[in-house]
Amino acid sequence: MAGAGAGARPGSVRSRMGKAAALARLLNRDCTRLLELYREREGFSPDLSLEKGRIVALVLSAPHLSANERVWLLHSALHQCLRLFERVIGWEIEQGFGGEGEYERVRSTVKDRLGHLLQSTKNLLAETEGITPLTPDPNNPEETDGLEKGGIFEAKLWTFRVLQELIHWTQSAAQTLHSVQSEREKERGRTTVRKGKRDKGEVQS
Repeated sequence: MAGAGAGARPGSVRSRMGKAAALARLLNRDCTRLLELYREREGFSPDLSLEKGRIVALVLSAPHLSANERVWLLHSALHQCLRLFERVIGWEIEQGFGGEGEYERVRSTVKDRLGHLLQSTKNLLAETEGITPLTPDPNNPEETDGLEKGGIFEAKLWTFRVLQELIHWTQSAAQTLHSVQSEREKERGRTTVRKGKRDKGEVQS
């Protein structure tokens, strides 16, 4: 980890953190809608859930992690989610699902907003400690197993899992960014109080 960026302004970072959290909440709603449309298109039961453990297996809640480390891991998870989603989109287009219906429109919106959220978290890292995000292994078989092994039905189930993964990680993004923003605001408040007490003591002396 590098040191804090010299040009970073606490106020601007908090503002960008709040905007990124709001974007994550909006994106989470988009992802939820996309999964609903996918269920309808494929005729899957509303009760179907295929979460057998995370595809993107990163833990953001370990007690030893600093705020910046959580944002760092979050960025890396979102990076992997985007790679998964791009693979799914490519496969669907190959299968003829590249039209202009609501599913395709929401799918495009999710891809664009996920890219924006990824850039936002990258900027936050650059403005604080300049942490270099994790780079996923391009040869990771887990990212393509569901599309390259088995038949069409297995690939559709894998797509379902990827959409669930997007819902999970966009929700995690909203919660993590909001939590980090709150922690920084509290710490800034405590710093202001301590500074005020020191200044008062210097005046009295």
